[in-house]
Amino acid sequence: MTELLRNSLDDRIAEPTPALGTLERGEPIQVFAAPPGTPAKPRIARAEGIYMWDTDGRRYVDAGSGPVACNIGYGNRRVLAALQTQAAAAAFANPASFESAANRLFAERLAVAAGPGYERVFVVSGGSEANEAAIKLARQMAVARGEAARWKVVSRQPSYHGGTLGALSVTGDPTAHELFGPLMKPMPKVPAPVTYRIPPGFDQESWAEHCAEVLERTILDEGPETVLAFIQEPVGGLATGALVPHAAYMRRVREICTRHGVMLIHDEVMSGGGRTGAFLSHEHWPDCRPDLVVLAKGAGAGYFPLGVVLAPRDRVAEVASGGGFMHGHTAFGNPLACAVGLAVLDETLDNGLVGNAAEQGGRLRARLDDLMARSPIVGDVRGKGLLLAVELVADKATKTPFPPSAVAGATLARVAMEQGLILYQRRTNAGRDGDWVMVAPPLIATAGEIDMIADGIASAVAETARRLGAA
Repeated sequence: MTELLRNSLDDRIAEPTPALGTLERGEPIQVFAAPPGTPAKPRIARAEGIYMWDTDGRRYVDAGSGPVACNIGYGNRRVLAALQTQAAAAAFANPASFESAANRLFAERLAVAAGPGYERVFVVSGGSEANEAAIKLARQMAVARGEAARWKVVSRQPSYHGGTLGALSVTGDPTAHELFGPLMKPMPKVPAPVTYRIPPGFDQESWAEHCAEVLERTILDEGPETVLAFIQEPVGGLATGALVPHAAYMRRVREICTRHGVMLIHDEVMSGGGRTGAFLSHEHWPDCRPDLVVLAKGAGAGYFPLGVVLAPRDRVAEVASGGGFMHGHTAFGNPLACAVGLAVLDETLDNGLVGNAAEQGGRLRARLDDLMARSPIVGDVRGKGLLLAVELVADKATKTPFPPSAVAGATLARVAMEQGLILYQRRTNAGRDGDWVMVAPPLIATAGEIDMIADGIASAVAETARRLGAA
């Protein structure tokens, strides 16, 4: 077995690890989410490739890339070398005083990969920050053109664009809005173009057309002169489980936004960077090019907090000439983040990982489709490339979800973890509209590893069906 490297800090932690909430002070971040007395998670010892080991020496296969973030796997030597080199040179440089070579090189390389229309790169620390920055940049772009009345940002229900209050205001999550609504200004919502549990009277295409019509009607009802932007995930993330909209919807969205002067923002926090088999997932719909693109998770690949906004050169120039972008954070443009982003990007492009995501995603999709045909609880498999989801249902004929109390997705993720397979579990509207797990291994996964993951999911699904009384 690969030798485990022990963190010297482990020697200062009592064994066995105490349950959460039982100590007077400190404790890991999980103490904020789990009731006191909850057993502690396994402690990470090391990770390499698509594998992780805990301090007991047990190996796990990460089939979710963490929270769909660790695109190039763990322990990548190029990235670790870049991180060390930049940290030794200058770990921080205030953009008010200095620029950095890492920022220049990362921006240039990323703009080339993104293609025409995305020549400028604004670097922040994560997806929520990046979506907030995109919204604020869109607002300043409108003001720079004399359209100060535009401020409303339309988004989908359900959707997820981040946990900060600005990003949360465009997130379609009724539970979160009930709790945090008094602290923010909610924005208009339109229905998501779901492809599985479609409302009665529609098929996929007609529902897609209906959703597009509602978008245009909402813009008209709100007053087109007041609508700034429409933000959407081209391939769904943690709110819709790898939702791939019908092509008719994507085409209509671009037409509608263009007709009414509304900026189209694509949130590719999860889907961007090659995960779907295209560097930017909107490339799957050439007639739906956005005005602004947001990247995050795969951009830093888990090695450093990183998010970016891609924007057109001419529109950025208008903002810069009008007094400058009134936005920033302490760590924006951070040299360490940019050095890591550049190394991750080079690793992705130089090693053909975008193509590998397409190839291995096709292989994994075929295996999961076969599982769906055989399993009594797998109702749907969807996604693109290595951004896939498996939805669990109590009744396949009616597409009825398990009751929220059954926590079906969480049960599958727990069973898989017991068997050494890590899956990223989410639910839609607290489980009322579906339970599913993301199947999104790192883009470096080989055919043999894909087969191993597929076998593991099949085993975990069978055991989950038994525990839920559906076998």
